[in-house]
Amino acid sequence: MFDLNRGPYSTYKKIALHLVLIIISFIVLMPIIFGISVSMQPRAQIFSYPPSFLPDRLYFDNYIKAWNLVSLDKILVNSILASSVVMLGKLGLGVLSGYAFSHFEFKYKKFLFFAVLFTLMLPMQVRVVPLFEFISRLGLGNSFSGLVLPFLASATTTFLMRQHFLTIPKSIMESAQIDGCGPFRFLFQILLPLSGANLAGLAVVNFLVMWNAYLWPLIIINDDQKKLAQQGVKMLFASSSERDWGIIMAGTIMVVIPTLIVFLLAQKFFVKGIATQGIKE
Repeated sequence: MFDLNRGPYSTYKKIALHLVLIIISFIVLMPIIFGISVSMQPRAQIFSYPPSFLPDRLYFDNYIKAWNLVSLDKILVNSILASSVVMLGKLGLGVLSGYAFSHFEFKYKKFLFFAVLFTLMLPMQVRVVPLFEFISRLGLGNSFSGLVLPFLASATTTFLMRQHFLTIPKSIMESAQIDGCGPFRFLFQILLPLSGANLAGLAVVNFLVMWNAYLWPLIIINDDQKKLAQQGVKMLFASSSERDWGIIMAGTIMVVIPTLIVFLLAQKFFVKGIATQGIKE
């Protein structure tokens, strides 16, 4: 019998696998590549026939126009600040609540946990009216506090951190208690270092949730100077004359760049978290 994992068959198998991965990667990246290409073309070339996929020359005026047309610098700062606050709030509350549900016993624990999970069944579209009424009565309408407050807690983060903490053997906690390690010291010095990959993944997801938020910022924020990235892209559609796709694509690409930076910064924590998985056993 032939062994497909050795000899020339193994080489053909690797080549075929890499070709498939390259094709899939190209399909996934195709919209981004096309968007970058359009953002580098003047209006005349974009609407020319037959259409050209590559720009004749690098045309950066679209980026300058998009930056100035809707004050994109202010919008990006607002988005980075709001997304960072929401990310830190969700991680902080999610870690503490997940730790409480996984390592402590208290009255109505199961009921409270199921109450937290129940909120996952209520999408923003269902909650937006009572949430807007609540925030307005607090006097936080059209404010940064009113924008981020509903996003600071996350049932998903609480659930995932609880499930992750439950996978860590109780013998580690018992050993720590024998050594005189208190609950908070155990959390910050033992549990969190073992949770690098989980925290990095949740940080990226929670950052993107706020970065991509559209409905709630659209309702709660009226001032153009306080709007976020997705509202900025919408403003480009409304402000650019006769749908200037070069300007719209340039603004969209600039809105995407910060999310890529966040992922690249978190990537090393994925690797570190994977490397420490064996410590749990």
